[in-house]
Amino acid sequence: MARRTRHMLSDYLTLRRRSSLPVWADIAWRVLFVLGLIGTAVAVHWFDRNGLQDSYDGDVSFLDVIYFTMISITTTGYGDIAPVTERARMFDALVVTPIRIFVVLIFVGTAYNFVLKRTWDNWRMKLIQGNLHDHIVIAGFGTSGKEAVQELIARGTNPEDIVVIDPYDEALAAAEQLGCAVINGDATRDVVLLDVKISRARSMIVSAGRDDTSILIVLTARHLAYHLPISVSVKAADNELLARQAGATTVINPVSFAGLLLAGSCEGAKISDYLSDLASATGRVKLVQREVEQDEVGMAMNDVVKDGLGVRIYRGNDVYGFWEPQVQKLEEKDVIVEIIPGNGAPAESDEEKAATS
Repeated sequence: MARRTRHMLSDYLTLRRRSSLPVWADIAWRVLFVLGLIGTAVAVHWFDRNGLQDSYDGDVSFLDVIYFTMISITTTGYGDIAPVTERARMFDALVVTPIRIFVVLIFVGTAYNFVLKRTWDNWRMKLIQGNLHDHIVIAGFGTSGKEAVQELIARGTNPEDIVVIDPYDEALAAAEQLGCAVINGDATRDVVLLDVKISRARSMIVSAGRDDTSILIVLTARHLAYHLPISVSVKAADNELLARQAGATTVINPVSFAGLLLAGSCEGAKISDYLSDLASATGRVKLVQREVEQDEVGMAMNDVVKDGLGVRIYRGNDVYGFWEPQVQKLEEKDVIVEIIPGNGAPAESDEEKAATS
């Protein structure tokens, strides 16, 4: 992955909105503003032409005024035409000099915005794209998307391996602070997902804030990357089936999950506490899954789970719990779900390690 670049946010914040002007109109008003400044200087020089002296022929024509104005604004002048009265000199010092500065800044700013910055951004984007392999794409960096990124990082995922798509600059700035690559765009569009190299991604998390938008993102991603594991968050239970039909591998309903925690708390506060612990990498325990290795085929699940507790296996579309006979003989491509110590678990002492060995 490309080296991570962290951006420090300024303490000075301003209310801003993206310009609705097209590029040509943005350039046009800058050109008109420059012409207006130059026209003002030409007009004043023409009406005060008696304050100018032409060392060539002694006569200051309108073309001489235009010539003098232009070289005064763009250069320091050649000396063939010069202001000789105090009023003309003060006008050049107090008006023409600021106009010269404004014109230079406008041209430099235009060149930066429409040439240098775009060229630099395109080069950086190509560099990052070239290094995007086996990454995780996050579509939507709202509350759920941000929590997902923070949890991924807590579980050991390198922030450089995370790409965030969001249409809001504030959300992208927060994602950049975490070290993620970001792109301002609409994840329902093919071109945006192609820009983040969706076909080379490891997985995708969709949390757009609206069920219809999230399902459309899943549809778009699925037709671009048929193999990609996609997890999506939906709020309405009726939309869970639609999300799966759109191609989502995993559908999460945060409202339903919150209901499970609330119901569990009625049976005892420790139950909901343990469920929350399982869901977080910072807890004392966490859930993980892995495929059965070749040398584990034919063995019992409890015999191959060394550092934790095996709770179930997935065999194709079937699910078997730890109490069922199918887990006593593992097969190829079985997926084991285990409970292992989390990041918040106390470290094992030397005596405990020796006793275990």
